[in-house]
Amino acid sequence: MLSQEEAEAQLSELDLLSSMFPMEEEFVVTDQLALAELRDYAEKRTTNTLSSKIQFTVNVQLESTNAAKEVLSLHCSYPLHYPNVPPEIIVRSPLLVRSQQAQLNTDLSMYLKSSCSGDVCILSASEWVKENASTYLNKEMEPSSELQTDTMPPKDAMFTRLWIYSHHIYNKQKRKHILEWSKELDLSGFSMPGKPGVVCVEGPQDTCEEFWARIRKLTWKRILIRHREDVPLSCAVSDTSGEIQKLKRFPPLEEKVFDVHGTRGNHMDLGQLYQFLSEYGCANIFPMYFGIEGR
Repeated sequence: MLSQEEAEAQLSELDLLSSMFPMEEEFVVTDQLALAELRDYAEKRTTNTLSSKIQFTVNVQLESTNAAKEVLSLHCSYPLHYPNVPPEIIVRSPLLVRSQQAQLNTDLSMYLKSSCSGDVCILSASEWVKENASTYLNKEMEPSSELQTDTMPPKDAMFTRLWIYSHHIYNKQKRKHILEWSKELDLSGFSMPGKPGVVCVEGPQDTCEEFWARIRKLTWKRILIRHREDVPLSCAVSDTSGEIQKLKRFPPLEEKVFDVHGTRGNHMDLGQLYQFLSEYGCANIFPMYFGIEGR
């Protein structure tokens, strides 16, 4: 359980970041409800545990002679016992090719583990990124590696469709995360709240895995990947985006609510779910979820 001292330290740092980065495009708290819960907990207005982790983005502008702004985005989240454990930070930017971004995040993780335990450190981490960014932006890549990253998919590039099962999906914040994260990662699919909960996401394998990594970190009674589909992408084309679009069966992810019933109003009409799956050529998935043939 989050201690009072840890909660106060997290809230104090967020207030500091808000004053240091006053513009909306510089500092954005993703989950305002989680922030409100943290504030109530830190100020002893409630003893309820937090329903989700604090997540936010800090956009670091690099010094550049170019007219265009060069920005690196730090996607941050607080583990339960931060600052007694390092924060979770992923740096993303269109300025970086995949290999540069991967190396930057690996080195940042090492910096956090060695320097950021016991005290708040998002500002120092953002300064580290700002000071070291040029190392990665200017890093010479091996020609073969650069070619593979920028003009050809890796040999193991995959299109993935994940069928996720949860004991239930009621929480409004979790439902919001599912929609927001799928939009951020440009994934297609659908989410069915209630008991049980069903989520389908489809797109490049790495982004589907990123979505799953985020979702499973939330607090669930039970959640698992019931079934997955992996389709190798052709290495003969330089741009796989068109191939991925052809493989997608669903539009951008949206929440689907079928006729609700049950004493608590938390069960969906599974017959309508089966019809929905049939319309998108996925009727075979129904018995994998429920152990019975759909009708």
